[in-house]
Amino acid sequence: MSQSSLKVLYISHSHPPDEAPLENMGGMQRVSMQLVQAIEDNPTVEIQTIIQKVPWKGIEWRTILFLLKLRRQIPQVVGSFKPDVILFSSMVTASMARWLKGKVSIPMVTINHGQDVTMPYGWYQKHVTKVLNALDGVISVSQATRQACIDRGMDPGKGVALPNGIQIQDLLPMDADYMNPAHVEQLLVMEPTEAVEEIKVLKRTAKKELGEHVNINLLDKPVLLSVGRQVPRKGHAWFIEKVLTQLNHPCHYLLIGDGPERETILNAVHRNAKTLAERNIQVHILGRKSDYWVHKAYTAADVFMMPNVKVDGDMEGFGIVLLEANLHFTPVFCSDLEGMKDVVEQGVNGFKVKSGRPKEYVFELEQLLSSDSLFPMSLMGCRYVWENFQWDKVAEQYIQYLIQVNAV
Repeated sequence: MSQSSLKVLYISHSHPPDEAPLENMGGMQRVSMQLVQAIEDNPTVEIQTIIQKVPWKGIEWRTILFLLKLRRQIPQVVGSFKPDVILFSSMVTASMARWLKGKVSIPMVTINHGQDVTMPYGWYQKHVTKVLNALDGVISVSQATRQACIDRGMDPGKGVALPNGIQIQDLLPMDADYMNPAHVEQLLVMEPTEAVEEIKVLKRTAKKELGEHVNINLLDKPVLLSVGRQVPRKGHAWFIEKVLTQLNHPCHYLLIGDGPERETILNAVHRNAKTLAERNIQVHILGRKSDYWVHKAYTAADVFMMPNVKVDGDMEGFGIVLLEANLHFTPVFCSDLEGMKDVVEQGVNGFKVKSGRPKEYVFELEQLLSSDSLFPMSLMGCRYVWENFQWDKVAEQYIQYLIQVNAV
């Protein structure tokens, strides 16, 4: 293999079906699709894929069948395509490394994301250790995820932490009436004072349009936003009960998404309704929204919230929604926990606070909402993400690592 070319066989079990992509796409699915596209766009790499495209419903048994089929497919593709390296999209498909070890002479590398390493089942944890031993390289999406691998017996020299990336064209649609890539890039090169004034206009417009859509006046006070699957580690109910009830700053708190914690969140709102009303704080649980309205919400928000809490057997491997918010000129505010540590540069694109400390959350959030730095940080955070996390730059790091593994 020359240093100017690389042949990659990429294997994933969880891309959404072509006929219903939005209903079956989470963060990992979006990241995997964007990584494949970024590698395909790199002229020094040739990529072939084996990808299962399925809806979330029934994905478990479909994946078992997919893994069984891979025992036949992988050797066939290796024989015809002759890749330099096999890249698995997660620890699920990387399970094949245990079976392939000794059957193929090609280096095998996986990407892992957090929960695919830490799922709290004894049998699975034993399996993870064996998979890590069978692999030739491991790309973890954060230092916290890499450490979780080391804790499970991975040789530290085998693994590297590389971030997820973002595809600007996916997050900022080319045909959007505002906040399209060209407009954002124009704002980033403008004189900062002028750019900040235009960002204020963009946010007022988005607040008006989103407010009309959900029948809420969002122009009367700051808007906090959380987007994502509502699971215990996200800390939404904790944030409502322990932080918002102590916050001395009126605001709206919008939650977009769904999940098993929805009822817990609703109960937290109902239990604290009187206190929240006294503080002029309104919580709006909006459910799932189309990409169009998620874009509007990111732009309308003054601060994006990710108040995660520690949950045994679960973790936030990265936190791609933080970058999505930044790209819409919205600073982020999150727990200084797990993969989020690698996403937020303190005071640049947002702030990190120790998880589970409501007094610190209240103090720092009140400082941010009351300061004159909110809009300048909106501009600074977007620039930080634009310069550091676009997939063409991140994918190059992945490619260089695969070349390194292949050369060993």
